[in-house]
Amino acid sequence: MNKLYPLTFITQYKDKIWGGQKIRTVLGKDFGNLPNCGETWEISGVKGNISVVKDGDLAGKLLTELIAEFKEDFLGKKVFETAGNEFPLLIKFLDANDDLSIQVHPNDALAMKRHQSLGKTEMWYVFEAENGAILNTGFNQPLDKETYLNHLNNHTLNEILNFEHVTVGDVYFLPAGRVHYIGKGICLAEIQQTSDITYRIYDFDRKDDQGNLRELHTDLALDAIDFTFHENYKTNYIEKLNEPVSLVKCQYFETNLLHLTENCKKSYKNIDSFVIYICFEGEMSIIYEGISYNIKKGQTFLLPAAVKEIELVPQVEVKFLETYIL
Repeated sequence: MNKLYPLTFITQYKDKIWGGQKIRTVLGKDFGNLPNCGETWEISGVKGNISVVKDGDLAGKLLTELIAEFKEDFLGKKVFETAGNEFPLLIKFLDANDDLSIQVHPNDALAMKRHQSLGKTEMWYVFEAENGAILNTGFNQPLDKETYLNHLNNHTLNEILNFEHVTVGDVYFLPAGRVHYIGKGICLAEIQQTSDITYRIYDFDRKDDQGNLRELHTDLALDAIDFTFHENYKTNYIEKLNEPVSLVKCQYFETNLLHLTENCKKSYKNIDSFVIYICFEGEMSIIYEGISYNIKKGQTFLLPAAVKEIELVPQVEVKFLETYIL
């Protein structure tokens, strides 16, 4: 029987109408002959887009095959009991060379009813932002359906959307039901539930390369939208050196930021889950059972639940996200 170790997967590159070149120029990831790359799918259990192990004795194995073979040693006991053979998270990098559509994702109940799928709660960590870049998350005032529909039909959605001026290091948590869009000039890492369901509300009358308008889902979106108004939508945190800083805790995942300048021993004995590292600055080695695994900017590693004791050795100053399920 094969033995588990820190795993990296073959990146899946997605060209998008709004995608650009920064996946290559900023993250150093080669997306080949695609005209652009809007998203990379780093770790995916989405049907038709299942990740494949890149290196080591398990190279070529599908993520679903690893779960079937190793079960709770791969996912963690509680996660395996809940998720079964479905990997519960989808990890992405995004490059918004143009505005994405105004959109919303359904919650678990609605997604299951309509699509036999999980809903989509997600979070963003911004690692690159041009001057003046903005994004939308939520509304700027208390709303009801009637007021929202009036603005939608009158093409005045911008009057009720909450806009945020974006800088590097910004974090946003987006529970299912929150209207949002990423503005041009922003690159970010995204952690989300395993779901590819998006309801497009408005796409700025943009046409694809065939001259067609992209499909909208305004009616489907109406029942999915959470109209709750919040005074603050951005996650506030204070970055610290050489210790984890909590960014998001929710039922679907917990995520910390780590900024390391010195060696760090990590124990996951109290975490009954796989752990994912998403590196967006610098480079380090993961030492496990005497073997060194290199991770650098633009790369993602998965530590199976059976991997409990590791050492992190920065080659240069390194920043990465650490995410797992509790």
